[in-house]
Amino acid sequence: MNATAESYVTEDGRTIGAPVMEMKNITLKFGGITALSNISFDIREGEIRAIIGPNGAGKSSMLNVINGFYHPQEGEIWFHGEKRKPMKPYQIARQGIARTFQNIALFKGMSTLDNIMTGRLTHMKTNLFWQAIWKGPAEREESENRDIVEHVIDFLEIQAIRKTPVGRLPYGLQKRVELGRALAAQPKLLLLDEPMAGMNVEEKEDMSRFILDVNDEFGTTIALIEHDMGVVMDISDRVVVLDYGKKIGDGTPDEVRNNQDVIDAYLGVAHD
Repeated sequence: MNATAESYVTEDGRTIGAPVMEMKNITLKFGGITALSNISFDIREGEIRAIIGPNGAGKSSMLNVINGFYHPQEGEIWFHGEKRKPMKPYQIARQGIARTFQNIALFKGMSTLDNIMTGRLTHMKTNLFWQAIWKGPAEREESENRDIVEHVIDFLEIQAIRKTPVGRLPYGLQKRVELGRALAAQPKLLLLDEPMAGMNVEEKEDMSRFILDVNDEFGTTIALIEHDMGVVMDISDRVVVLDYGKKIGDGTPDEVRNNQDVIDAYLGVAHD
């Protein structure tokens, strides 16, 4: 790739922009346990950024810091060039950051359509009066939100299950619905926590295709945690590697693949 401080061009010709988010010297502790230690990296506009590492490396903790579930004791978070003060997850969602979860977090008794509609909550502006009488602004807002949700449903090819309660769906489709709910928020930054965990090969291929399409067609910046190294190396632009709460690698998939510290962490061998 050709890299500059502001942007770089990928091998397939895509231009990746300046940093959307910068994590600067992040340290997170729980009592006497250090989950993250002095970690710095950035996420650039338009890229797919993978966060990988063995179990217990601190990946989910880092995603929870980005998402506002955890507040680090040390370090700074910068979003679109501004230092971010401590915020709650709903405030961060309003900034344009959406996520999926390692364990599916859907409303099992609600339909696919209604679950994805909940992704529009941060965009609903009408007050209780207009919602109660269901006229004017509330009606227009509902129509606009439904148009966006229907587009997401078409994009993810789940028209056939739009009215099906998600609790009746197979695991792979539930993961797709959860992705749809996050996409309905029209995020600037999409966080995916192990989007392919528990999937078979065919389901992983479908999810990989959708992630690439979200990045390409919507221009959405994506940061993901994933254990399948084949998937990571295939779809990511850059990869940051954590191990025991420390950063041990950061670069392109090829650079990370050939990093001896990364090899040692995954193989559990010492290197002289």
